[in-house]
Amino acid sequence: MTIQEAIEARHSVRAYKELPLSEEVVKVLEEKITELNSKGQLHMQLILNEPKAFQGTLAKYGKFRGVSNYIVMAGKKADDLDERIGYYGEHLVLLAQTLGLNTCWVGLSYSKVPGTYVLNDGEKIGCYIAIGYGETQGTGHKIKSFEQVSKSNDGNLPSWFRKGVEAALLAPTAVNQQKFSFEYVGVKNGRHLVHARKGFSLVGYSQMDLGIAKYHFEVAAGKDNFDWV
Repeated sequence: MTIQEAIEARHSVRAYKELPLSEEVVKVLEEKITELNSKGQLHMQLILNEPKAFQGTLAKYGKFRGVSNYIVMAGKKADDLDERIGYYGEHLVLLAQTLGLNTCWVGLSYSKVPGTYVLNDGEKIGCYIAIGYGETQGTGHKIKSFEQVSKSNDGNLPSWFRKGVEAALLAPTAVNQQKFSFEYVGVKNGRHLVHARKGFSLVGYSQMDLGIAKYHFEVAAGKDNFDWV
């Protein structure tokens, strides 16, 4: 499965089988986490065989079951931390899908279990990502239209821009809010420019959602085709 295919196949899963991750899968995930932590200046950590974080009242409210593996999404406090968590975390989510795993972004429905993760000075946890072998492959949700999230009125938009927006619409967002938009700005110095914005949300997590959506956009549009404004 390619990353583009993973975008199309992946859905959030909240119930998992009691199956441990194989050594090979763990190695691939941990190597990718090390790489992305360096690129994104993050402190993501894979936690294995630890069920307590998803056994509390909040987890039951969120309808989570059987979660014993998860990724702690952490980093040094900064204005753009949430966006980086979303952007680089979605790299892991889609990689997991190609490895036959299922995932779910978790903003509130988990408990922080002391001793399971490490935070350095100035760091904080943004969210968790549940990961494992799902009881199902999840189901899709109603999504917005291209016109609802694109502020580009030019009838001659590049085909890659439309593909990027369509992939972004498949990105997971908090309570499926999809509070983001993409605008094709035009060409400057021979480079196409795209502006991505987050919208207002009472739920929160819109900056993290934007990071997730931007990675989807890049995968489908082709990162070499444009620059972010």
